[in-house]
Amino acid sequence: MKRLILSSALLVVGGMSAFAQESRIKFTEYDLPNGLHVILHEDHSTPIVSVSVMYHVGSKNEDPQRTGFAHFFEHLMFEGSENIKRGEYMKIVQENGGVLNANTSQDRTYYFEVLPSNQLEMGLWLESERMLHAKIDSVGIETQRKVVQEEKKQSYDNRPYGQLMNVVFENLYTKHPYRWTPIGKEQYIDQAKYSEFMDFYKTFYVPNNAVLVLAGDINVEQSKAMVTKYFGDIPKGTKEIPRPNIEEPASTKEKRVNFTDKMVQLPAVILAYRAPKMGTDDFYALDMLTTLLSNGASSRFQKQIVDKDQKALQVGAFAYPLEDPGLVFMFGITSGGTSTKDLETAMKAEIEKVKTGSISEDEFKKIQNQTETQFVEQNAKISGIAENLATNYTYFRDADLVNTELGKYQKVTVADLKRVANKYLVKENSLVVYYTGEQK
Repeated sequence: MKRLILSSALLVVGGMSAFAQESRIKFTEYDLPNGLHVILHEDHSTPIVSVSVMYHVGSKNEDPQRTGFAHFFEHLMFEGSENIKRGEYMKIVQENGGVLNANTSQDRTYYFEVLPSNQLEMGLWLESERMLHAKIDSVGIETQRKVVQEEKKQSYDNRPYGQLMNVVFENLYTKHPYRWTPIGKEQYIDQAKYSEFMDFYKTFYVPNNAVLVLAGDINVEQSKAMVTKYFGDIPKGTKEIPRPNIEEPASTKEKRVNFTDKMVQLPAVILAYRAPKMGTDDFYALDMLTTLLSNGASSRFQKQIVDKDQKALQVGAFAYPLEDPGLVFMFGITSGGTSTKDLETAMKAEIEKVKTGSISEDEFKKIQNQTETQFVEQNAKISGIAENLATNYTYFRDADLVNTELGKYQKVTVADLKRVANKYLVKENSLVVYYTGEQK
């Protein structure tokens, strides 16, 4: 895999690379009668296997009066099950030479173990236990309430710029459930009753709302038999799965917010713009546009604002990938003596240069190569392939995007970059946040 990454990084021409043409990721996919979608990727290059399950539930599926539930369940699902003692889940994996983790976004919750391949069956058993009869009781709920509260304090309340994403989402969105982030409000978890936790579990943690991916040193036919053994008898969910269909009203004017955070020493400027959902042609163009602006030492933000003008210590930009229409996010930390207004002006000046100026052939080739290298690196590990397969199926019902998505980036032209800049990165479509410390 390292050789493939290097060969991709050395490409200096546009178009579909030899790598993309010849190194297709092969996989088998099918559905169990209970609705569980299964994807199997066989790769014997290393004696490891990734066992992962992605549930199509994130913070956008929550009741507005019970935000934080999806993230809370990410923690609660490690409490154990009827057959796994409390606190033993992680211990079992680690004692058998594996690693594990989970994460929650606005759109999905993802669990995975990376194990020696001779422990595949154990990984399947663990995930089937999580899906079939996780331990949801008062002890686990109270334990994880404290864990999540502490996480919120450490990662959000008591960390410089920790409220940044909360401020952006709650101001950029007014109707759509993206207006709250996965961490949610701790008081809602405190107020929730046991019956509400069980209802959430029985609604979302069901086979017909999940995709199981096995990737690595497996035998496909043997794996199919094991999947049936551990997941085939799990009942299909019977509750209707809530899918919000709220459309965020179009933005017609710039919104400006001043936010004070006592943890902050250096003021920051955030520019956020409404953007199309991931998987659209304009999303791919915006993603490459943010690469032009902020990816690497030779990016425009870095060269002009940080190195030449010295108005910022750091400036970054990225297209935030979301299942529903999302955002382009830009963030700059002022250098000593630079005002937030000056930094905002400098960031917007670079955006205007994209709209009205030129993008050289060499500069465009560079961002093409950066995009391809990043794409290859994501699939350089078994765990990365597994997550990409799960994500592409969950959002698009098209796992083969793992092979074809690079082609969508390669269709983007210089004209597309300028077009999306002029379409989306405009004042009436923006949120500007001045994120400052306490005023003295």
